[in-house]
Amino acid sequence: MAENFIVSARKYRPDTWESVVGQKNITSTLQNAIAGNQIAQAYLFTGPRGVGKTTCARLFAKAVNGNIGMSMEDLQFNIFELDAASNNSVDDIRSIVDTVRIPPQIGKYKVYIIDEVHMLSPAAFNAFLKTLEEPPAHAIFILATTEKHKIIPTILSRCQIFDFNRIKVKDMTEHLAYVASKEGVNAETDALHVIAQKADGAMRDALSIFDQVVAFCGKNLTYKDVIQNLNVLDYDYYFRLTDIILKEDIAAALVLFDEVLNKGFDAHHFVTGLGAHFRNLLVSKDPQTIALMEVSENIAEKYKSQAAAADIRLLIEAMKFVNECDTQYRTSKHQRLLVEITLMKLASILYNGEGEKKKFRLKSFRSGDGQKPSVSSKVIHPVPPSQPLPAAAPQANNPLPVTETKKPSLGKMDLIRKSSASISYKNVMQRNSDTQSALFAETETLEKETATREYNEAEIAEAWRTYTAEYLNHNKQIQSAFAVAQIQLLPGNTLLASFPNESSKFYFDENRSGLAEYMRTKHDIRGLEIQTKILKQDEIKSTYKTNKQRFDELAEKYPALETARKKFGLQIDF
Repeated sequence: MAENFIVSARKYRPDTWESVVGQKNITSTLQNAIAGNQIAQAYLFTGPRGVGKTTCARLFAKAVNGNIGMSMEDLQFNIFELDAASNNSVDDIRSIVDTVRIPPQIGKYKVYIIDEVHMLSPAAFNAFLKTLEEPPAHAIFILATTEKHKIIPTILSRCQIFDFNRIKVKDMTEHLAYVASKEGVNAETDALHVIAQKADGAMRDALSIFDQVVAFCGKNLTYKDVIQNLNVLDYDYYFRLTDIILKEDIAAALVLFDEVLNKGFDAHHFVTGLGAHFRNLLVSKDPQTIALMEVSENIAEKYKSQAAAADIRLLIEAMKFVNECDTQYRTSKHQRLLVEITLMKLASILYNGEGEKKKFRLKSFRSGDGQKPSVSSKVIHPVPPSQPLPAAAPQANNPLPVTETKKPSLGKMDLIRKSSASISYKNVMQRNSDTQSALFAETETLEKETATREYNEAEIAEAWRTYTAEYLNHNKQIQSAFAVAQIQLLPGNTLLASFPNESSKFYFDENRSGLAEYMRTKHDIRGLEIQTKILKQDEIKSTYKTNKQRFDELAEKYPALETARKKFGLQIDF
């Protein structure tokens, strides 16, 4: 009679500290606590599913009694497990409270493991609280949960908390290779990488997927068979699409996308995978960041090879287009068309809005002399007609209205561009994807060029005002930040922009390159260096008028305004 099949997740559950995968910091701490006799009376193990919380709880429960080599059946009088998902009532907790006072029959400690502890009812938590606070010396409680935020603070404060990490793809792949060798399975490294990535940090899920693909492939686990069984989009599609984009072949891009859809893949999944592909190409351009990719060595080499042919500016702009498609996908009524338009943009990324070829100059993160190279300019596309300038958003504890201040001209001067800006890769990679558009603007600056004529402060102020009103009306926060700025033309080819607070300065700094490009293309103002600062409190008071001052000025100019306020009993917040 054939043996009963045991799933790998159970068969290869760790039974020693050394066999626990990816949680070295936690297992070392627990071992040291036992060795030093510094054992707490309550522990909380928290983290994602399938990362070893319950396993470590059982190992710890055995180790405190010196019986780590024994089975759970041998220790049934010392170790008690409760699944709070199905035993979450007050009566279930009282059964523990009633037995916890009885000393262990074997060994030194009685260990209570409560899994999914966040599922306990509020009444059960309260019934458990006193026992957890003052347990007998022979009792140890180990609570395990995937949702720490659902546990009441009074419970958390009585526990030593251990946060379990998602298991890294590399560690998971190595463990899967070990399991495959034990099971007599010949597995390709790329195939195991796909399984590890599909498991998303959970070893239990990885072992379950491993059993699934072994049932499909037999004893020979190939990359091709694994992606077919798991319905995973092959890396090859993204490498092919990137080559098509670099060749500027729109038709081929659309045909490849149709091929992906015909194979049954989700279009949104294709888009998110494409964004990850461009990100991997970007980090492949520098040896210091290659480690950020969680792919096999074979795939990493392909990324490095393709990254050598792709420009950094192109990749950043491509990531911007893909991110926009990703955010718009769920609300789009024609999702396929949205993706196809994105692919058209990507395949046309080397051209500006007038059909002219862009000149990308960045070929690597580092130039020959060790300095970061400059970035070429970006064409600003037309925007809707001018609109009235909105009032600035009120600031906390100090409402600041928008005022239009006319300053005397400082005279005419020749303006020469001082230096070219550089692209910061650290900024590119550390920003949240929600601010990717602002991040992209941060990398766009004007090239060095000399002023073609003389300027004055009034001319620059007018260009600033029209840009704020016409080009920033899609985002009121950014528009308000530009509107509250006080600008001054200083000697030395410098424009100083002063802001009332850090927030408005931040929004301006994120979007200043668009202003510089607008001045150059629309007003022929070139070679201007923009500096920023935050006004001191006394400078704010002298620069900005209060709401009452503004109303009094309007009322003096239009007496009917005050009459209307009194007649209708209007209350104005000054």
